Amino acid sequence: MIRTLLIANRGEIACRIIRTARRLGIRTIAVYSDADAQALHVAMADQAIRIGPAPVRESYLLGDRIIAAARDAGADAIHPGYGFLSENAAFAQAVMDAGLVWVGPDPSSITAMGLKDAAKALMADAGVPVTPGYLGEDQDSAHLAKEAAQIGYPVLIKAVAGGGGKGMRLVERAEEFADALLSCQREAASSFGNDHVLIEKYIQRPRHIEVQIFGDRHGNIVHLFERDCSLQRRHQKVIEEAPAPGMEPDTREALCAAAVRAAKAVDYVGAGTIEFIADASEGLRADRIWFMEMNTRLQVEHPVTEAITGQDLVEWQLRVASGEPLPRSQDQLSISGWAMEARLYAEDPAKGFLPSIGRLDAFDLGDSVRVDTGVVQGATISPFYDPMIAKMIAHGDTRDVARIALADALDWSVVWPLRTNAGFLVKALHNPDFAAGEVDTGLIAREGDGLMPATLPGPAALARAASSVGGAGALAGFRLNAPVHSTARILVDGQSADVEVRASGTTPTRTPLARMLVTEQGRSWQITPWHAAGAGAAAAGDGAILAPMPGRIIAVDVARGDVVAKGQKLVTLEAMKMEHGLTAPFDGTVEDMPHGEGAQVQEGTLLVRIMPKEDAA
Repeated sequence: MIRTLLIANRGEIACRIIRTARRLGIRTIAVYSDADAQALHVAMADQAIRIGPAPVRESYLLGDRIIAAARDAGADAIHPGYGFLSENAAFAQAVMDAGLVWVGPDPSSITAMGLKDAAKALMADAGVPVTPGYLGEDQDSAHLAKEAAQIGYPVLIKAVAGGGGKGMRLVERAEEFADALLSCQREAASSFGNDHVLIEKYIQRPRHIEVQIFGDRHGNIVHLFERDCSLQRRHQKVIEEAPAPGMEPDTREALCAAAVRAAKAVDYVGAGTIEFIADASEGLRADRIWFMEMNTRLQVEHPVTEAITGQDLVEWQLRVASGEPLPRSQDQLSISGWAMEARLYAEDPAKGFLPSIGRLDAFDLGDSVRVDTGVVQGATISPFYDPMIAKMIAHGDTRDVARIALADALDWSVVWPLRTNAGFLVKALHNPDFAAGEVDTGLIAREGDGLMPATLPGPAALARAASSVGGAGALAGFRLNAPVHSTARILVDGQSADVEVRASGTTPTRTPLARMLVTEQGRSWQITPWHAAGAGAAAAGDGAILAPMPGRIIAVDVARGDVVAKGQKLVTLEAMKMEHGLTAPFDGTVEDMPHGEGAQVQEGTLLVRIMPKEDAA
């Protein structure tokens, strides 16, 4: 067994690998960039080594630096995780040439399956069904247009070296082909250094189904059944599940057998995924499911397979890399229940799913489902890496049990002040078509705004919050023999909101809260008492100075414990290409200052808290 393992990755997958390695008694080495110096995977590992600045091309993509770190730390193996260098055949070979164990497939397998056109030709020779299309070397635009016409529109143009939705264009009419081809080739050349394309028949109601396979160096190859990854937004997976809804036993047997043939065609060793596209217009049928591509690594969505099989796929990887046979034979593997995974991203659906970066002042995903994450409360989500902050995985006896459990867990998740896609995921899980298993890759695009989460809490939640923070203290108007119906004004993430509330007419005995978080359908808002903001004061009545908008702190003029006067400048926030000076609302003492110069903050983030002079005396 491997003794010391260097993980050539970061975030959630690095933490995931460390947990299994620790259980197996394997010492772990983390690598990190400057942006990840305080990251969770660095804290979890037995040792951590800096490999460069924040940009990936200056750190996580520098194979020679990672190999040098492994040697310096006395590692005897490297696990690449997923992304970054995980499917880089040259890096895999360099690891092996350095005398280290590569926890992954042979470089020859990565190369064979790395280009979509060559992989499809190889699969066709192995008897694996492939999507009708053109895979040839002639890349002349006129010839490609002719091939597209013969296939029949609509067609997909795909970069042969593509992935992650890049280098892909849907063409519905012949007159659109030339422009789409040029656009696809430009993106392919920019992203992958290779502008060659292939053309496929576009499936009108596509399902994305993949099969987890595993091989060892003793000639054994097994499958661990299928996953359905059809719920996608712009070719990016959103929710994955296992098994696939509507999959009959005969179809599953044929599909998984084809996946095993595909793996055998390249003498595959380790974890891999054979991805298929299915035409679901007449249900899932073996004769309407075709090979799409192979991922020669562990997949992001591997936990759903672990959940239904009871196997730890990272442990399988480490055992196979150590030369052991597969832990289970095919007849020892079976499906138990149903599992679903949601990818939780720090992004704002209301702003076109733009990444939401900054500090996680509140982060609590509960413990009702499995959570794989690489962050903790207080961590900073930087602009340098993928904004996925967690994967949440539910397992139950049936699909509905798993689906509802996952929706409930997302509904109760607390993330603030950053925005997440949790509310969007909750709506997707409750969508009638998805709930019925009638899912295809176009579902999210068809639903459009119907899946967008609310921008404010519901009226009942706002009314309760208004009472809790004292927003109901200045209610106006009453009626005899009936509860008072009035409007209270509060701040919701720093923005004024008028709330309809009921008051009993009695004076509350409880001291109002200075602030509180309200969470509803996976989104959190900070509620504070209303205050009149003037000339950049941006201060609440309790002395909380909040960021009026997302921005970066460029100057801090005071420190904790300083005595300040009303109107004195405290911090300067740079936002929207302008500087905003925030001042003290009254005389007092600086009680709290959570963020320093250079910090990126979100709207409503606490910047400074002032204790009034009379309270400090």
